[in-house]
Order: sequence, then C-alpha cells, then structure tokens
Amino acid sequence: MSAPRDLSTLLARLDPAADVAARHVWLIQFFDWLRGDRSTPSAAAARVGLLLDAIDARPALRAQAQAWWAAFIRDVDLTTLLADYGFAPRTAFLSELTDRLRRKLLPGTPETTDASELFRMVLPGDFDARWIALLDDAALARIGAVLADAPDHDTPRWRHTVMDAVTYCSSQVVAAGFSPELRLRMSDAARAARPFHALMAELDDLRDAMFRPTLDETELQATFIAFRDRLDACRAGASSVYTHLEDHGISVGLVFRVRQLRERVLRIRELLDCLMAPAPHASVARLIGRLVAAGGERNSLRALVATNSSMLAAKVTERSAEAGEHYITRDRGAYLQMVRKAAGGGALTAITVLLKFGILALGLSAFWAGLGSGLMYAASFVAIQLLHLTLATKQPAMTAPAMAAKLRDLKADGAIDDFVDEVTHLVRSQVAAVFGNVGTVVPVMLAIGAGTQWALGRPLIDAAHAREVLHGLSLAGPTLFYAGFTGLLLFAASIVAGWTENAFVLHRLDSAMRYNPRIGAMLGAERARRWADFMRTHVSGFASNISLGLMLGLVPAFAAFFGLGLDVRHVTLSAGQIGAAAASLGPAVLHEPALWWAVAAVPAIGALNVGVSFYFAFRLALRAHSVSGLDRARIRRAIWARMRSRPASFFLPSR
Repeated sequence: MSAPRDLSTLLARLDPAADVAARHVWLIQFFDWLRGDRSTPSAAAARVGLLLDAIDARPALRAQAQAWWAAFIRDVDLTTLLADYGFAPRTAFLSELTDRLRRKLLPGTPETTDASELFRMVLPGDFDARWIALLDDAALARIGAVLADAPDHDTPRWRHTVMDAVTYCSSQVVAAGFSPELRLRMSDAARAARPFHALMAELDDLRDAMFRPTLDETELQATFIAFRDRLDACRAGASSVYTHLEDHGISVGLVFRVRQLRERVLRIRELLDCLMAPAPHASVARLIGRLVAAGGERNSLRALVATNSSMLAAKVTERSAEAGEHYITRDRGAYLQMVRKAAGGGALTAITVLLKFGILALGLSAFWAGLGSGLMYAASFVAIQLLHLTLATKQPAMTAPAMAAKLRDLKADGAIDDFVDEVTHLVRSQVAAVFGNVGTVVPVMLAIGAGTQWALGRPLIDAAHAREVLHGLSLAGPTLFYAGFTGLLLFAASIVAGWTENAFVLHRLDSAMRYNPRIGAMLGAERARRWADFMRTHVSGFASNISLGLMLGLVPAFAAFFGLGLDVRHVTLSAGQIGAAAASLGPAVLHEPALWWAVAAVPAIGALNVGVSFYFAFRLALRAHSVSGLDRARIRRAIWARMRSRPASFFLPSR
C-alpha cells in the first residue's frame, strides 16, 4: 500500500476495525505525512494543526479517531515502552553491538504488539523530537481532548499505564540496588540508610493515594514527596559507589549498572511529572521527545562506542593518573632530580643499544629477531624502573591522565590558571627527561665505541651498517611517520598499564598475595606482605614496560610479514644508534651530510614520541572526565596566552 500524500486520503483510510498490521501501517504513514519533506520542524508542527482542524470540523471523524485509539491501546501494551525503551538490556559490548547491527540491517514489521518495536518505526529520528518540542500548549490540549474523550473508566486508563511504568522502573532500580556488586561498594552511610528497602512501599502508598475513589490532594502530595525523596536517596546511594571505584578499581559492568540506575531514576521522575502535573499535556510531550532521543541513542553504533569508550577511559585513566603524578616536576629541585634520573636512564639505554646490535649480528629471522629485541627492550625498561631512573617517552601517556584529573572542577575560581601551571610543569618535565636521556646516551655510546676500537682493534659496527643506520634515521626519510607511530605504541602501553593495575586493584590481588593461606605457606607471612606491597607499587610499570618493549620489537616484524613496512623510532634509542654509528665511522663522519640529517631528526622524533602519546592519552582522559568542548576551548586559549606572555616557563623552572 503506497503512502498517501494528502490528508484527506490518509484520513479516509483510518479504520478502527482493521487488523493490527493494517492499523500500524496506517500509523507509520500518518507520521510520514506529518514529517513531510523534513524541511523544517515548524512545518511538521503546522501539519498537526491542520489535522486537528480537520477532526474538529467532522464529529464523525473524531469518533472514528477515538475508536481507533481505543483499539490501539487495547492491543498494544504501552507500559513497556514507557518503562524500558532506550535502556540496554546487557553490559557486554559485542552482544549489544550485534543487537544494534541486527536492528539496523534487518527490517522491522508493523505486525507487532511490542510498543517499543512499533515506536522505533513510527518515530525513528531526532527530527521527530524537534517538531514535537515545537507544539504549543493549545495544540497539546487539543490532542489530549481528542484522546481523552474516548470511553474509559472513572480513572483515565493512561494514568494506570504510566503508574505501571513507574512500578516497572522502580523494581529495576531496587534490583540494581540489591545486586551484590553494587550493594557491597556503597558507602557505609548509604548502606545504613537502606534507601532501596522502602522504595516499593513508598510507591504503594503513592498508588493508593492517587487511585483512591475520593482523592485527598494533601495526602497525595505528601506521599509523592516521600516517594520522590526516597528515590533521590536511592540515586545518592548508588552514586556513592564511585568513591569506592576510585579507591578499589573500576568495573565496566558496575559502572554500566550505576549509570543505568541513574537513567531509570530520571525516567521515573519524568513519568511522575506526567501524573502529578495539573495539565499533563506538556509533560507528556517532553516525555515522548525524550523517548525519541533515547531510542536514537539506543540504536546508534556511535553512541555505543562512545559510551563504552567512556567507561573504558574511566577504567584506565584513574589508575594512570595515580602513577603519572610522580613524573611531574614543580620546582627547581625536582627538575634537577629529573635530569639526573633521565641521565641514568640514558646511560642504561646505551647498553640496550649495544645489545640490540648484538641481536642483529646473530642474523635471526624477522620474528625471532623481533622477539629477542622485544624481550631485551622489556628487560631494559624494567631495569630502568627498578633502579628508579627515567625514560622520557614513558612519561606523557602516564602524565596526561594526571593532568586531566585537574579538570574535574573547572568552575572553581582560578581552575584554568592552575591547570595551565600544571601544563608548564609537565612540559618542563618532558624537556628535562629528553635532555637527560639524549644528553647521556650519545656520549656513553661514543665512549663504548671508542673503547671497542681500542680494545678489539675494530669498530663497534662495520662502516656499511653504520651508514645504513644514519640513512635509516635521516630526517629526509620516513622517520617522522615512524616516530608518530611509535607515539601510538607508547600510548597503547599506557592503556595496558592502566588496565592491568585496575584489574590488580579490582580483584584485590595484593590482598590475596598478603593473606592467601597457600601463598603464605609458600613465602612466609612477612615475605608475602613485602611481595604484595612491591607488586601493588610496581604492577603498572611492569605492564607498561613489558608491553612497550614487546611492541617495539615485534610490531615491525609483524608489519613486515603483511608488507606494511612499518618501523619504530624511539628518541633515546635512535640517539644511541646515531652515537654508535658515529663512533664506528670515526671523526671523518662529521663531514658526511647523512650524520647531520640523522642528528636533525632527533628533536623531531622526541617531539612526535612525546606529543602523539600525550595527545591520545589526554583525549582519553578528557572523555573519562566528560570535559565539554567549551571548556576545552577555554583551556586552549589560556595555554596560548601563557606561551605568549611567559614562553620560558615551559622549558626552565622558575627560581
């Protein structure tokens, strides 16, 4: 059946006696006519006025519309639409993604009594929410009059429907509040208040007061206020879980439950507005608009990815922020200490470069050479960590969440200026670390090369390989692309670190190591305690260093297998390789352009390593803290203003 283009043909097809499928097809066509060409929402709202004028002019049409509405609400249960529409029934990302893809790819059928499925076909997009919002009170009252004049009980049926929806939503809130994972993580005060225990009893009192044959307005208001306050107490009790999450690890499933509980509380408040308002038409229109928006978000793949990435961001950035504070220097003493630690890290990296050349000299296949290099890098990075030294490029992805944590209260006086101060501290810390690493690894490699020449009578690497190293690190080649790609690997290592530490804390593995009887019998109580404290302190660094080392070694090997030609350029390792090549070629290399092209690439490699990893980590942290685009613009303006007024503060500490 083709959709009619004019109102008269559409109204002629209005048949209350038609079967379910035919009535629902007519309803879909009716809303298609209302939307028209979707030029403007105001045009759709104007068509509602045309429809109401036609109904008012023809009493027989009004009776027919009322009979059609009576048949519709008899066959379709609107309660589930009001209570559950827009809420995801599952926490698993893949199953939810599959369900949304199914709804997008497979056509729906109007032959259904599921109000949620029908609503998705009748009001599918944000355009509907916009034109519904434009309906004035007079139009809404006229629509209500058409539907309310249908024969019904003493109490309008829609009020029972809305109250049933409130009951369904409230039962879901209580079920979530009684779930062990949420109940055990609520604050002591929230558990002692027992807000979820009395919620359904308060709702029963409200129902009795609302549907009593003789309405007592004073009693109704009192029961409504009591239920509303109990609902707010449930929401506050669930929100207290977030404090526990920050201290004891974040579970994506638990965050999903808390967020959905909060959304259900808001849905209950919207439903109660419809019940308690003297003129409910405007509240009903707002509720329908909210349902349209919720349905669009429920069907959106982008919204699913955004929601899950937000929860995952919160999962990893809270832990990384805790570790990142240690990498930010705020005074001259800490700055000089960072330089010393970075110098030690650079000296140890020189040994790493030497071992790298040794692995390459073995002539292994690409995979085994990559695995050997990755394990060697991981061991070197872990050694730097345990010796309390610093590797510059490890800092940005850890410090970015710590920086974003400063943005939790941007409305406070001076919050932006305080954040810009933190930016200057961070940049100075990066400058100190890179300077310490590169300023040490190069002379140490030159000394190792000179010592090898003196002791063995031959250079560290032959001339052909030395020139190959210089050409491979040249600024004129793909070095900058590889350096940016390495920044992505550094960011990925921070994600692994945050996820691992969160899992360690969430599952209380430190407590298990300290008190588990089997571990205690094997290690002894005192040694088990020391190991638990040690792992709680270092697990994030171990995860980051080991994953980064393996990625630096294995990713180029896997990329070569697929013909991608990817490689890595780490600023400290690259500077050390340049030093080794220069030592092997001797003083004559100073006259070769290849050396200076490679030297010119070092600051660019450092900037890309640091900048790319920090950028992605900071964006992830901003998502975790829900920082708005307007606040981000304010931050950018403040940083540029500081760079213009005090550029030296980004590089050197103040006295």
